[in-house]
Amino acid sequence: MLIFLRFGLYFLKSDGFSGLSRLLPVLLLCFIIFALCTSAFFAAWVYQDCKRRDDDPVLWAIIVFAATPFIGLLVYFLRRSGIQATCPACGQRISIKAKYCEECGTHIEKEDTRVMVKQGTHHLKLIAAGIVSMVLMLVCLTSFIVSAATGNGINTNVASNQRVWNLGTISMNYNSYLDDIWKLDFRSASEGFVKEQDMTIVDADAQLLYADISCGTIPDGATLVLWLVQGEIAKSIDVTNLSEPLEYPLNEFENGKVYVRLQINGVENTVSKIYIQYP
Repeated sequence: MLIFLRFGLYFLKSDGFSGLSRLLPVLLLCFIIFALCTSAFFAAWVYQDCKRRDDDPVLWAIIVFAATPFIGLLVYFLRRSGIQATCPACGQRISIKAKYCEECGTHIEKEDTRVMVKQGTHHLKLIAAGIVSMVLMLVCLTSFIVSAATGNGINTNVASNQRVWNLGTISMNYNSYLDDIWKLDFRSASEGFVKEQDMTIVDADAQLLYADISCGTIPDGATLVLWLVQGEIAKSIDVTNLSEPLEYPLNEFENGKVYVRLQINGVENTVSKIYIQYP
């Protein structure tokens, strides 16, 4: 579920599902639809079951729908009341298993076995529909996870002109983009992790990209690479050991959006400040 949440949040804060094949958003959408259908079908069955037991059908249906069937049904089966019948003598509601009415003491004849079976297997169509929806939901979830884990249909090319999706993790202290200044402070990240920020070039012939980057811990062989990508143009600069802030000309690019990326290859405890402005 964390994968789905991460993709959903990324969609809200970015330009959608750029860098993904169409299959992954379709699987995500189908998973959500089948999950809602599963909850709805089982909630409908609980509603009908509660009506037979003189419980609160609306309350339990909401609980099962909101808590997901896995948790909601478990709670319901642990807490639900027994099926009740009406005493033929006084009309008092009593347990269907009762031998005598608690109100008037009348002996209760046992119901026919066929009736008991019928009462225990009501609304089978709702149960069947819920099971089918659950199976389809799990199929979509499994397909999505397998595709994401294997990188199938996910853009991980740092030089691509599409959004880069990471399969690893990063431990950040701070990440912000305010007043056209990108500040990133991280402790560590998975090998090859790419952190990116969209920036805008207003005057490519006059503006420069400034990068003030300090890598606190640099293990043997570790690097930090700054990438600038726009259309077919992809430039990379090793910024692992900057002695002074980088000033990079942008005259090879055009005015408009440019992807600014940091490819993290083992460096740790890094602080960076990157922005575009006139010299």
